[in-house]
Amino acid sequence: MEKHYDHLYSMLDQVHGYIYPNELDLQWSLLIVLYPYITGLVAGAFILASLERVFNVKVLKPTYELALLTALSFLLVATLPLVSHLGKPQRAYEIMITPHANSAMAIFGFVYLWYLMVVLLLEIWFDYRRDIVLWSQQAKGFKKILYKFLTLGVTDLSPKAIKWDDKLGYFITVVGIPSAFLLHGYVGFIFGSIKANPWWSTVLMPVIFLFSAMVSGIALVMFIYIVINYLRKKKMDMKALDEIGKYLFYILILDFTLEGLDQIHRIYEAEESFEILSLLVNGRLYITLFVLQIAIGTIIPLFTLAILQFYKPLKKFRQAFYFITSLLVLTGVFFMRWNVVIGGQLFSKSFYGFTDYKLRLVGTEGFLMSLVWMILPFLILAFLLWLLPPWKKYSNLNA
Repeated sequence: MEKHYDHLYSMLDQVHGYIYPNELDLQWSLLIVLYPYITGLVAGAFILASLERVFNVKVLKPTYELALLTALSFLLVATLPLVSHLGKPQRAYEIMITPHANSAMAIFGFVYLWYLMVVLLLEIWFDYRRDIVLWSQQAKGFKKILYKFLTLGVTDLSPKAIKWDDKLGYFITVVGIPSAFLLHGYVGFIFGSIKANPWWSTVLMPVIFLFSAMVSGIALVMFIYIVINYLRKKKMDMKALDEIGKYLFYILILDFTLEGLDQIHRIYEAEESFEILSLLVNGRLYITLFVLQIAIGTIIPLFTLAILQFYKPLKKFRQAFYFITSLLVLTGVFFMRWNVVIGGQLFSKSFYGFTDYKLRLVGTEGFLMSLVWMILPFLILAFLLWLLPPWKKYSNLNA
């Protein structure tokens, strides 16, 4: 009995003010932070790829296939933090076989499958089909078996067949653009539709999530492109890198403007929740919001990218600036997700108290488990780059 009371007192130490009993422990932890974060990386990477394919930004050609493979790698892992968060993860498949039109989460399952099966996998297959057929004829051993399987029995390399590959791939990319907007905009909708939480309940939430997704996905492709070329000891295409930096700069401005507009709107309305939210952002979220998200993750990258638009230092310095900027942007967007998911649970619905969140090291909700889900997409990407190397594509070699 004494141990029970000691445990109760230790839990009450994290309470400040008056909260409801069911608000003592946070229901959503770091795993749920990763869910919108990883999903956003997918949408942003795909939109960067579409700039080359649909909008004819040819200077981005060196990053086109890399962006697609990056999007696929992270999309395969996007739902795993949700599944590992469930009390009975073996029942996760039921969301797909018992559709419910009134459940936002159930509908997301179908949005996810549409984007994975119809958009990404098909676009990559049509883009690589000619190369897969050629590689299946040249490779040996296990790789040859994989390539044979990936051809799906379609080995026609006639000009007419290849032309159809390009047409169908283009069509799927066009369809994929609104699908990418839907994928991550819908994630923002899931949070924004929770009316009981004033920190989340805003009509701008889906739009903010979407633009921050574009920012993070573009920054991720920039980071991976720099790292891969460094590891392969290959010369980087600085025109492509500068172009990525330009789009990152423009979209970061829009993202920062939208988030600022949302905060100004809250301040102007000053509803009954304004006082508790003001205490939240100036107290428990001060470091993660003002320092990590706004200052380090937004203001510094904005100034750096703005300078690089007008002043072009030596290539090695520009590469270093782009590398550091991409990391800062990825950090800022991660803490934006943190502030939404974790921050939205720190204050009581009574508006008279707060609770604390203590990150565990181990366990299904711990830091190590979350680290696994962040490392896994990079391992999948490494496998895909080994299997489908963009730098060995027939079209790239003959460009």
